[in-house]
Formats: sequence, structure tokens, C-alpha cells
Amino acid sequence: VPKAVVTPTQPQRVLGVSNGPQRVQRPVSHQKPVSHVPAVVKSKHPADQNVNPASLNETPTSRPKPVAQQNQPKTHVPSANSESAKPPSESAKLEKKRWSLENFDIGRPLGKGKFGNVYLARERQTKFILALKVLFKNQLEKAGVEHQLRREVEIQSHLRHPNILRLYGYFHDTARVYLILEFAPKGELFSELQRCGSFPEDRSATYIMELADALHYCHAKKVIHRDIKPENLLLGANGELKIADFGWSVHTPSSRRSTLCGTLDYLPPEMIEGRTHDEKVDLWSLGVLCYEFLVGKPPFEAKTHDETYRRISRVDYTYPPQSNISAGAKDLVARLLKHHPMQRLPIQGVLSHPWVPQTTHLHYVTEPIKGAQRD
Repeated sequence: VPKAVVTPTQPQRVLGVSNGPQRVQRPVSHQKPVSHVPAVVKSKHPADQNVNPASLNETPTSRPKPVAQQNQPKTHVPSANSESAKPPSESAKLEKKRWSLENFDIGRPLGKGKFGNVYLARERQTKFILALKVLFKNQLEKAGVEHQLRREVEIQSHLRHPNILRLYGYFHDTARVYLILEFAPKGELFSELQRCGSFPEDRSATYIMELADALHYCHAKKVIHRDIKPENLLLGANGELKIADFGWSVHTPSSRRSTLCGTLDYLPPEMIEGRTHDEKVDLWSLGVLCYEFLVGKPPFEAKTHDETYRRISRVDYTYPPQSNISAGAKDLVARLLKHHPMQRLPIQGVLSHPWVPQTTHLHYVTEPIKGAQRD
């Protein structure tokens, strides 16, 4: 079995797979996030059935190698930015065939996570550059998150928005599940925020506009993300923000979930207090994120889990005395960080809030679900 060629460049994280320093994430629930389901991931959606099974081989600490495949040509992937921009027709082709590992050249690792790794890859026929996320079924079963993965696949594969990371398809073998993902060349927003310390207001407003527009699209499709944070946001080739990691998202025709999930710093009062919640949890997270962009840390960050909990419940946050943040930015944050969900500024209100269009360096027309491709 030939070995894949790895380009020795700095790893990045894709779709929430960690490879660098992260904030401490405290456990917020002792319950299993989801119940057990069979190991093979199967979608109820007919559209997912044409992007099915095949094979790959690796552990969270080793490189991927094809399983039981003979006489493959040598694999080689060019640098990430050489062929990542292909016409839309090429990405469309990715969604209309049955996949196996031999369809891809595997390149350098982009990140490592609890359940597997992410690799830079290239589809052999079209030369389309993408990210291949490899997850181990036995580890998913141990953690009891098979349903969570299936939910992630079912939801993300049907979302079409320029600020949402595409999931083109998946396939699996007896041991692993493979997700075929859009490649975000500029990596994780969390790493960029760490590098910069904080973002200037024009950059912050641009990210908030992109994020609000993507959430508007999700909410219109009855999808709640529930885990919006810098670690789950990636940057595309032009620096545009892309929401990734829909592992905690839910499809809600009208249901409300009381599951406690996500990182404590970003959870709203109704979730940490165990009350039912709806799409307005994402509005709270948007306010937390806006504050963090401007200040460099989340507004309710504290030394202990209990103190963070208390500060969230009381909506107790302040700005550093030396910060030079405009009244408009503070007003938007204050309108989103409301204890009562019904009092939070609606998502369309975020897009039309004076600070956003006046400060952003992009020029979006605030129309419902801007830029979304409808199926």
C-alpha cells in the first residue's frame, strides 16, 4: 500500500478538530448528549444516499492509509492554495457519486480531535481540494455520540450558504466514518483571535454581519446551532467567516430541547438553568462573540465554573477600563445579552443595527437569507 505524501506545513484545525491551544472547556452535564444508535451512519434524507460508503485506515495518532486496496497510484497533494478554488460545477460533482477512499489523494493533516483526524485531500478526477474528516466508530460508540454525528451530517449536508462550511458527502467502512468537507484555507477564527488579541471594530462588525446572515438562514430552516464560538468558526480563502461543527445543532420543526451542551462561556441563562430553549440561544452566543471580538475574551469568563454560571445568570459583565469600544458596539452587545430570550434583538435586527452596516467593510444588502442557495 503506497504511503501518502505529506506537505510539512503548519497544521490548522478544520470543523472543530483541535490541534492547538484552547480555552478550558468545563464539563457542564453528566448526561450523555445523545442515545446509542447503530454504528453505521445512515441518513433519512434521500439526497444523502448517493454520497455513501467505502474505506480508509488510521488512528488519531497515525496517518491515513487505504484499507484492502491494491495497485493504487502514488498519492500526492499540492499546496493547499494551489487548486482550492474550483468552479461551482466541480463542487456539484462531489455530491453526485458514491465515494471510496481511492477517489482521493490524501495530504497533510489539518488537525487532530477526540474521535479522529482531518486531512487535506484532493478528489482525483476533478482535482478539487477539500478536507477529509476521519472519525473512528468505536470511539464514537464509547462516547455515545453516534446520533450526534448523524444529526451533524443530516443537517450540515443540506445547508447552502456562503458563510456555512459545506459538507459535500460522507462514506464509511467497518471501522471509520469519513466526512467530505469544504476546505477553509485560513484556518480557525480562534487561532486568529489569539494571534491578534482582539479585532478592530470594522473587522468585528464584518464577522458579526456574516455570522448573523448565516444564522438567519439556519433559523429560517428551523436549525439551531447551539454551539457558536470561535473554535467552531473557520476562515475561507478570502477571509470570510464560515460556521462549522454542527454536532450540537438541532432540527426543530417546533421542538425545544433542554439538553445542556456546548462551552459554558457561550451558554445562555435558559440553558445553564435547565429551561427549554429555542433559536434565541444563538442570539445570546452572537452577543458573547461580539464582545469577545472587541475585548479578546468572553464577557462572563471567570476562574471557576460556579462563578461563570453566576455571572451568566445575572448577565454580569463589564468592559475593561482601558478599552476604546464605541457606544454603537456596546449597544448591540447589550441588546443581545438579555436574560429573557424574548427581549433579545432578533436576527434581522442585528443585520440592520446601525453599528453593523455603518462599521463593516463589506456592503451587504440586508435582505432575508442573503446569498443562500435554495434547493
